[in-house]
Amino acid sequence: MQSNLSLSEFRARLKDNTEIGSPKLKLSPFGAFFTIFDWSSKAFYGLFDDKSFRLTMNSTMSPTFFIIKGRYKITNRKLLINYNIEPSPKFFLAWIKWVPILFGVVINLLLISNEVPKKIYVIANISIVFMILFSRWHVKYKRENIERKFIEIFEIVK
Repeated sequence: MQSNLSLSEFRARLKDNTEIGSPKLKLSPFGAFFTIFDWSSKAFYGLFDDKSFRLTMNSTMSPTFFIIKGRYKITNRKLLINYNIEPSPKFFLAWIKWVPILFGVVINLLLISNEVPKKIYVIANISIVFMILFSRWHVKYKRENIERKFIEIFEIVK
């Protein structure tokens, strides 16, 4: 990817929009607890140096569980940025995809074994389907949101 910014402007925006700290600390339950009172207006939380960066959203109440990892350099007077967005921790996406399905199977087994009325069975299954759809939509939304904000702040042209 390419940015419309110069190298010095890009580094200045990294500095102005990033609260310094380990992204993995922000995404861990204990780290999030210790940073709950760090109210900062900066969009990202992470680490960066002269060639690379690791950023996540700076939000304690609604964490994204995604980290933007990348490198940047000047080539032919253009600032080139190579980045990818990864889930952190790695098992997060599997957890979001499979736990609602496992929950649905367990609930259905309990409902069938206890011979509950058909209305409760239907309501429970509709709720489970909505839970599965919402969880997958929410993960996709969080990933798109962090990428959109990154592209907007650093003026990246695809």
